[in-house]
Amino acid sequence: MTGQIKSLDEYHSEYARSVADPEGFWAEQASSFEWRKPWKQVLKWNFREPKVNWFGGGRLNITENCLDRHLATRGKQTALIWEPNDPKRKARKITYKQLYGLVCQFANALKAQGVKKGDRVCIYMPMTPELSVALLACARIGAIHSVVFAGFSAVSLADRIKDAKASVVLTSDYNSRGPKNIPVKQVVDEALALGCDSVRHVIVHQNTGDPLQMVEGRDIWWHEAVKGKRKSCKATAVDSEDMLFILYTSGSTGKPKGVVHTHGGYMVYTEYTFRNVFQYQDGEVYWCTADIGWITGHSYIVYGPLLAGATSVMFEGIPTFPDPGRFWAVIQRHKVNIFYTAPTAIRALMAAGDQWVKGRRMPSLRVLGTVGEPINEEAWQWYHERVGKKRCPIVDTWWQTETGGIMITPLAGITPLKPCFATLPMPGIQPCLVDANGHEIEGNDVEGMLCIKYPWPSILRTTYGDHERCRQTYFATFKDKYFTGDGARRDADGYYRIIGRVDDVINVSGHRIGTAEVEDAINKAPRVVESAVVGYPHDIKGQGIYAYIITSGPIADMAAFKKEVLDTVTKEIGAIAKPDKIQVVPGLPKTRSGKIMRRILRKIAEGDTSNLGDTTTLLNPEVVDEIKQGAKSA
Repeated sequence: MTGQIKSLDEYHSEYARSVADPEGFWAEQASSFEWRKPWKQVLKWNFREPKVNWFGGGRLNITENCLDRHLATRGKQTALIWEPNDPKRKARKITYKQLYGLVCQFANALKAQGVKKGDRVCIYMPMTPELSVALLACARIGAIHSVVFAGFSAVSLADRIKDAKASVVLTSDYNSRGPKNIPVKQVVDEALALGCDSVRHVIVHQNTGDPLQMVEGRDIWWHEAVKGKRKSCKATAVDSEDMLFILYTSGSTGKPKGVVHTHGGYMVYTEYTFRNVFQYQDGEVYWCTADIGWITGHSYIVYGPLLAGATSVMFEGIPTFPDPGRFWAVIQRHKVNIFYTAPTAIRALMAAGDQWVKGRRMPSLRVLGTVGEPINEEAWQWYHERVGKKRCPIVDTWWQTETGGIMITPLAGITPLKPCFATLPMPGIQPCLVDANGHEIEGNDVEGMLCIKYPWPSILRTTYGDHERCRQTYFATFKDKYFTGDGARRDADGYYRIIGRVDDVINVSGHRIGTAEVEDAINKAPRVVESAVVGYPHDIKGQGIYAYIITSGPIADMAAFKKEVLDTVTKEIGAIAKPDKIQVVPGLPKTRSGKIMRRILRKIAEGDTSNLGDTTTLLNPEVVDEIKQGAKSA
């Protein structure tokens, strides 16, 4: 493959070249892939509509580049190592040739159920190899996959199925997660009962084998769907700009946004970033601990590693089961060279005590990475010293669902590190900081809102079914710029440090959760009149959820009331969005136009009540003191 950077000097020269001639730079990266038909135009774009078209007129299929082109040279190489939830069960190793056969067989099974190019397939599955097979099989026949994290509630799943108008749902019987078996198929049944009229079939993978209800005429067992199907399937040629997948992300308004990525640009960018950020070397074992329900799993468990011909570990379990030494045991067992996880997991394992990692010999480890949220310095140092034994570079990566791939990051072993800094942009990425008026802030040692001023191949193309929402959310705030929604600092060395969200989105354990979404759910609980939700610093999760709630009357049993609220949020969104703190308040601080002053609520949640600014202009300034008093016992 072309384009692996080997030194800091080479990074600077490649970066300069990518900015001076972006089209030439990306055409060179794209030329190392197999295309059915070459592109006519590398890039056509504007950020006003927005309209971005990479490798226009080119035809390809991403799975031919993930699988077929490796068969001659890597057919017997392990593509996926599956580490089951139960450590007593044997890990499963799947070669590139075997994965090709499984993908083709399931692609033929989908076609037999009437799935064709352009159809949307919703996937609600645990972290088993079949989940990877499902993504690739959809892409193989030009169907559009939409993975929903298998921890979301039936209501959240139904919302996503309806928005995508999915014709087929892929699921499992149960999800083995830690000591529990979670009834995933039952959640699908509940979701479909909420009016998902577009769904014709549900294909169910037998994961645990525990008993469950099947709906005649609609539900099909996976093993029966693939029975007798051929293990070869000609890939459907698609346009570079045809949709590859929809992935829903929380926004600052209640309805989730279906972020759309396309075949050509996403392929080029995920492979390039995977190989360069981690400095992947042929034959190494790479492990990203994310769930494929999130973009990290799409880009850096499935597509990026397979495009690069890597060996990728898939983990079904959780970091603390059966004990907090699980990650380190897996690294030892599979001789993992590159380990990519979230700051939340690092903080949880740090809190569990050094005894779980102390004395663990992990000589295979060469590179460590973090993803999902900014990492705090204490966790960075612990990761560096205890896990990496001070010899493994840490790549602290910043990117988003909408960016498709890693944007600002050190390159392992090349970029001089600075704890808590994402450091420098990838070649082809042109970040800038702007003030509230959209004026670009020049120079170093400055702070502002992080924007990108030029398209990269894996930029989102739209929000599914609502292009105007895409424009308003990402491109309307600042003219001719993609607005990330994050604040950032650029230090004296030109290194970027991400400060956090500037909109009403909370980053909980690396998962973006819209405040409006949580408020909508809380407001459905009995006895709730109104609520306001903000983020606050949390030792493990990075940010926790703090809910201020107005009730319809006095609450006699506060514990029972809080349980009602938590149960409602779990039912509406999923356990991931449960508030960490709930405070019943007499009122919310509002402007005279009725807008909740979240700035004040944020400060109180953070424990900073000395500097709330001018509250005299509020409609009800007296409520602030009452909230401050109540916060002490929340």
